[in-house]
Amino acid sequence: MQHYDVIVIGAGAAGLMCAIEAGKRGRKVLVLDNGKRVGRKILMSGGGRCNFTNMYTSPDNFLSHNRHYCKSALSRYTQWDFLALVQQHQIPYHEKTLGQLFCDNSAKDIVQMLVTEAKAAGVEIALQQHIQQVTKTDAGFIVETPAVNRACTSLVVASGGLSLPNLGATAFGFQLAEQFGLNVLPLRAALVPVTWQPADKAIFEEISGVSLPVTAEANGTVFPEDMLFTHRGLSGPAILQVSSYWQPGDDIEVNLSPETDIHAFLTSQQQSHPEQELKTALAKLLPKRLVEKLLEMQIISNQPLKALNSKSSQTIANRLHGYIFKPNGTEGYRTAEVTLGGVDTNDLSSKTMAAKEQDNLYFIGEVVDVTGWLGGYNFQWAWASGWVAGQYC
Repeated sequence: MQHYDVIVIGAGAAGLMCAIEAGKRGRKVLVLDNGKRVGRKILMSGGGRCNFTNMYTSPDNFLSHNRHYCKSALSRYTQWDFLALVQQHQIPYHEKTLGQLFCDNSAKDIVQMLVTEAKAAGVEIALQQHIQQVTKTDAGFIVETPAVNRACTSLVVASGGLSLPNLGATAFGFQLAEQFGLNVLPLRAALVPVTWQPADKAIFEEISGVSLPVTAEANGTVFPEDMLFTHRGLSGPAILQVSSYWQPGDDIEVNLSPETDIHAFLTSQQQSHPEQELKTALAKLLPKRLVEKLLEMQIISNQPLKALNSKSSQTIANRLHGYIFKPNGTEGYRTAEVTLGGVDTNDLSSKTMAAKEQDNLYFIGEVVDVTGWLGGYNFQWAWASGWVAGQYC
């Protein structure tokens, strides 16, 4: 039997951060992971450049049944704290839209930084470990794998959610929570493309690859960014964002021209180019292939602009500023960036990330019912929750 002060299950963003912090406190720490390499999700995130945090992170950027739970961790380990670590390791980075920070070179830089920090803190990492059983003892926990059993005083579960199963995602963390009496809230895919109804698919799959800036709304929450038509449905940042708020059976309302008032635009075009056709005018605002589809579906009917009266122009504008899509569903965990739901925060301490009713058991990162928006927020939750647990475990 090998003995440790702390065993962390999961060598992702949250698990590595927790292990580093616990190691700095002089704790003997082991990280176990079922994969062949550490930080698998980090490596593939942001197109391989890792959107590692967001300059504008605040509790408002997170979904949870308890909206207040994330405040403590996010205030104690902020985006500026993580950025200072990145700068300390001289990793070049840049800001993209909306405060998103990416590596200039590769996500490997972030993983290497974490591995370097872990080594400096004396952390051991064991990969390709398939945990068969976890049992509670008077002294802590025993974690059993085929090759060896290991005992620890504190156990930290940082095993992630169900998203991206091809990277090794499993339900292990949720099962462990239930084993020890914690409540697990319903799970579903989030930050995920939505799929077409069969009738819409037949029409829109022909314009796969077309994208445009929109605002997308579901259940009263609105996101401005790009939307992308795909063979399977709708994607792009605006749709991924709104998917976290969308429920099966709901509509997604899309403003296809958020920057330009279509009624005013058509009125001015009518005055300057009365002989111009409606489709020609709209193609100045919207992708031409999308305009052709809207005509084909008879959402709008082509005519010379001089034939439009104010009422018909306003009707066209209303349809395009509030176009209704009714998704069939989502693409599910296969392409989802995160898992919504998870270990109930009412069963965890926001100060320490520890289970309230189970001594020395901690849950951090995606396994917890805290889900960020697209744009580096989920990584910041991983860093913050991992850092906090690392101060106590």
